[in-house]
Amino acid sequence: MNPSPARGAGHAPVAEPAMAAEPAAAQPETTATSLGGWPGTDPVEATKISLGLFTDPHLPSLPDLPARGVGSDAIGRTAALLVELPVDVQPYGWRFVDRPGLDHRRAVSALSTDINVLADVAGAADIAPATFKVHVAGPVTLAAAIHLHYGERALRDHGARRDVAQSLAAGLANHARRLAAAVPGAALTLQIDEPHVAAALAGTIPTASGYRTLRSIPAAELRHTWTELVTAARAAGFASVALNLADTGEGLGLDTVAESTTTGLGSAATSSTESRAAEAGAWCTALETALECGIDAVAVPLRRLDTGHWEQLAGAIESGLGVWAGTVPPNTVKANTVAARAGLALPSYSVLVERIMRPWRGLGLAEASLNQLRITPERGLAGVSPQEARAMVQRTLEVAEELTTIRNA
Repeated sequence: MNPSPARGAGHAPVAEPAMAAEPAAAQPETTATSLGGWPGTDPVEATKISLGLFTDPHLPSLPDLPARGVGSDAIGRTAALLVELPVDVQPYGWRFVDRPGLDHRRAVSALSTDINVLADVAGAADIAPATFKVHVAGPVTLAAAIHLHYGERALRDHGARRDVAQSLAAGLANHARRLAAAVPGAALTLQIDEPHVAAALAGTIPTASGYRTLRSIPAAELRHTWTELVTAARAAGFASVALNLADTGEGLGLDTVAESTTTGLGSAATSSTESRAAEAGAWCTALETALECGIDAVAVPLRRLDTGHWEQLAGAIESGLGVWAGTVPPNTVKANTVAARAGLALPSYSVLVERIMRPWRGLGLAEASLNQLRITPERGLAGVSPQEARAMVQRTLEVAEELTTIRNA
């Protein structure tokens, strides 16, 4: 793992955001939002919950409901946006094909349904959110999860990686137009999920056979890919762009060597321990790269941050970047117990606030800058119960409220 540098040393300068659009930076409150999918299968209920819980100044989002099945998962949902790159589902996962089939149409239909439901729910309740968020799987994650026609992951081929990134960028314009029609006047935020970027940089993603690992992608290529996508998102009409380096809570169709608990990956694979170390160092590179590509905010899980990471983020915060802090962990007890239903298994908001304020004050960051934070769960909520999801969201709101109190004291 990279050694922790002195603050401000050893890192490229943080890129200034292309637009001062991150809503959190323009208001006195610390805000909250969700991250990743939501449990359940009812888009009407999920949309009502999102709009009802994340009222202004917080950030509501278009719910993802992967429990609905094929096409509603993170990869299929984003693949529905791709231009001229249709997909289908094989036993090993999503695959690029020559023409759209049933699986592709299901993914497109599910996304269209969710946007139509958003318009209906917001209109019926006369809700006009000031800001609204949608999230997509990033180009590296898509290339790692979708296979080429001969069965290998698209991540293996440089040309395929480029085509995936360009196709996603091209699909953002229509996506933004439809969202803007559903929630007129809302400033749109795009959250780009890259949970497997560290594994791609470290070269720990297995090939389709599982007997080797894919060659690592160059950091320079990653920087270019992300920068181009951020530029395309702004041109499409998104007022703000955030890169999410936290776990989405979905498997996304692949396991890295570091995640594997078996030795069945062959002699060419490194050990799980070595792979974890490689991915930890690569995650530092991913964070540094994210801060250089013109985004408005970066989403990170607090549990993953060491002193060096906080020093990187401190420089970004002082430059005006927003940080989405993955603060609230899942419950540690079964969801159907009385304690879980009451939210008692979650850490108290005061404990969670301290996890932020200790390094914040230790680095000399101004409390006036706490409005650059958005509080989120540590990961997506698709894998928890509806009761637990609500409890976690409520805790994020409590943490945000307490940080606002500290800032304005």
